[in-house]
Order: sequence, then structure tokens, then C-alpha cells
Amino acid sequence: MTLTRAATLALELDIAGGILCGDLTIPDGAIGLVAFAHGSGSSRRSPRNREVAAALVRHGLATFLVDLLTADEGERDEVTAELRFDIPLLGERMVSVVDTLVLSEDTASLPIGLFGASTGAAAALIAAAGRPQHVHAVVSRGGRPDLAADALPRVLSKTLLIVGGDDTAVIDMNRAALARMRPGVADLVVIPGATHLFEEPGALERVADLASAHFVAHLQRG
Repeated sequence: MTLTRAATLALELDIAGGILCGDLTIPDGAIGLVAFAHGSGSSRRSPRNREVAAALVRHGLATFLVDLLTADEGERDEVTAELRFDIPLLGERMVSVVDTLVLSEDTASLPIGLFGASTGAAAALIAAAGRPQHVHAVVSRGGRPDLAADALPRVLSKTLLIVGGDDTAVIDMNRAALARMRPGVADLVVIPGATHLFEEPGALERVADLASAHFVAHLQRG
């Protein structure tokens, strides 16, 4: 398969629990690949994550926005809201995503990073702990890294935790997670005046800038 500049492909991943749908974008000369872990009822169509993904592509990074729930699970979760907080399930699915990317002909040569939002941040960190040889960097946006629990001390990937300055409860959760991680592995950045969804003018752009710089720095080949 030949990919044109920043071509986007709709993919289906066949996993043990069913089919996961994702959108893969690979710019020419990509230096790495960032897979997105959505959470708390969001999906690969999240406008906020798509805005961040577009910024990463402009910096030469491939992106993979993938749903961690199957279509049937997503419909059920819309009613019950139970699966969005099933962290072991989401973490297991993210590990499967990493394994698929490592084996895929189109992505096998690209160093992998993970971007997690809300509960997706915990899934990303669980995958990073489970696949340290493949996941080189992690970014969390307004995430719940604390929910990764016992996986946190095993994370070796360079990790950036980004939280809004007015999202006080989540700041405390991120600080608690940071305290459980290895020294020097993770950093916490608080964006002043930003709330949980980074809807304030310039807030999401700041997230995209921080994430881009982090992934470019840590996903260089070799």
C-alpha cells in the first residue's frame, strides 16, 4: 500500500473482543506514530483530540485515532456509562492496539507514542507499562493517570501530564499519580486558567504545542 502525503486511512482492528475502528494518518517522512486513547464516553471523532492530532501531523508525526470499544460496546456504554470506567478493559485494548501497530507493515518502522485523555490516559499508561520496548513517550490531557494504579511504577516511557489550572480535582489526581512514578520519568505541566476540556482561548493550542514538542523529542528513530 502506498500512502500519499498525510493520507488518512480508515482501519478495523480484529481483537479478541470484536472489531475496533480507527483512523490512521501518515505524513510523508513521518518520524513517529502517536496512538490516541479516548475515554469518558469520547471516541475517535473527538474534536479536541482531532485538533491535537492535526498539530502532530504538521510536526511530522503519524497519528492513529482509535475507539477502544467496539460499536456494540459503545452503544451500550452510551446508556450505562459502565465501560468508559473499565480501566483494565481499556488498558488491555490499548495494549492490543500497540501490538497491532508494531506488526503492521505500514507502521512497524515508526517509534510509538501514546496520547490519552480522561480515562484514556490510564489506558495509555497501562499499555506503556506493558509494552516498554515499544512505547517511547506518553502524553496525558486532562487525564486520570491515577487510575493506572499499580502500572504507574512500571512506566519507563517519558511521560508528560497536562492539566488545566482551574481543574483542581484533576490536578490533585495527577500529582498523586506522579508521586507513584519513577523519578525522572514524568513531568506535570499546569496550564493557567484552563478548565478540564481546555475550551478557553488558546488552551488547546497550548496542549497541542506541548504534546508536539514532547513527542518530537522522544520519538526520534534510534
